[in-house]
Amino acid sequence: MTHSAEPEPLVVGLVGAGGISQVHAAAWKQLGAHVLVHSLAGAEALAARHGLEVVGSLDELLERAEIVDIVTPTHTHEEVALAAIAVGRNIVCEKPLTLSAEATRRVHAAAQAAGVQIYPAHVVRYMAPYVRAKVAVDAGRIGTVAVARFFREGSSPADGTWFQNEAESGGVIMDLMLHDLDQARWICGEVESVYAVQNPPSVDGISPPFVSAHVSLTHAGGAISHMNATWGALGTVFKTGFSLAGDRGVLEYSSLQNTGLVLEAQGQDEGDLTIPEAAVRESPYLTELRDFAESFRTGRPARVNAEDGAMAVYLAQAAQQSLRTGAVVTMSEFAEQRVSDPDSAHQAQEETA
Repeated sequence: MTHSAEPEPLVVGLVGAGGISQVHAAAWKQLGAHVLVHSLAGAEALAARHGLEVVGSLDELLERAEIVDIVTPTHTHEEVALAAIAVGRNIVCEKPLTLSAEATRRVHAAAQAAGVQIYPAHVVRYMAPYVRAKVAVDAGRIGTVAVARFFREGSSPADGTWFQNEAESGGVIMDLMLHDLDQARWICGEVESVYAVQNPPSVDGISPPFVSAHVSLTHAGGAISHMNATWGALGTVFKTGFSLAGDRGVLEYSSLQNTGLVLEAQGQDEGDLTIPEAAVRESPYLTELRDFAESFRTGRPARVNAEDGAMAVYLAQAAQQSLRTGAVVTMSEFAEQRVSDPDSAHQAQEETA
């Protein structure tokens, strides 16, 4: 009797050693990967904690890795991604994929031209309450969604750091709210218009360290979604949740209540919709990276793709324009090219090269 050989461990190159690198490193190790790490600071400590191999240069990492996982500050994502694409490496990139629709188009087009897969790390698409909400809405459990609300709040990372510089982080909308912009589009459909307010306002591209932003989206199917994101005072407990109201019922989740997803619908049995916290058996970061790893190995599409990453950036950029002008931004007029048109994006890249 013969046994098929076990596949060789993935060789993952982790670029960056900041806060989010901790969960990525742990997840890759749980998946049995051999993880290389390169960073301008912190690589040795990260490697010692998780059993990684430190490499001395980005070039060495790109030469040896088959997957490049980008967990560097946001403003460096495009440069690192294009370097990885140039040598044919598949990519995982922390959100946001880049800081602008134009940069995202460049990365997307380069990846397509090189036959490289690139996945944005939109981990909320792998969190059980949000996943089950998506399934329930698609199944018509609450009817047609009319109003959706999402909130996300945590201790500010911005005070005195690169997060305060919107040229490097994109501010609270691009950095923190991006997850909920993606969720609103995933659950409620494509977006026709965007309106945003922020308090206190940013001044000369510098975000207040403690700030709250509100964005309203009008969706093509008629739904309206509202998002609030707050970088709170130091020590603020992280919290997130949503309420989805349809013409047959309401779906609600709040991490503050720790009860999982709850359906309120007249004349309907909740069935298997409620998700107790204890039912979540693994980190969503592990679930996410497993999905990406299988996609890299088999070619099967992952739950989130480069276009999703691009459209989330596109919505955040439209919200930033609304902040500057005080006006509603119509998405059909926001830019001449759609991010979802990689051929025209590739042509634009060549024309501007």
